[in-house]
Amino acid sequence: MNIVGVTSCIAGLAHTPMAAKSLEKEGTRLGHQVKMEQQGAMGIMNKISAEEVAAADFVLIAADRSIEEEERFAGKIIIRVKIGQCVSHASDVITKCVTAVEARRNK
Repeated sequence: MNIVGVTSCIAGLAHTPMAAKSLEKEGTRLGHQVKMEQQGAMGIMNKISAEEVAAADFVLIAADRSIEEEERFAGKIIIRVKIGQCVSHASDVITKCVTAVEARRNK
């Protein structure tokens, strides 16, 4: 699957990049294309383009706060998770999200 998403923790310093890297690494290992945008103390990094949003099967928002520019994901399947889950259990998070999206499509 083609997955895009946003990571954002309260402070925006440690968990934001750790979760993004973990999701991208584990997603690739599982055979998916994953691009994660980071929103934190440094602003928006690795920003997702409109073309990437359009091509995505779903959007994964791993955040403990509201994110900026969420309206650009209108019309896409959005799955929200706590950012802490993504730091240490990224593989499980991605697997559960993909399973949920596939089940939704098969309804």
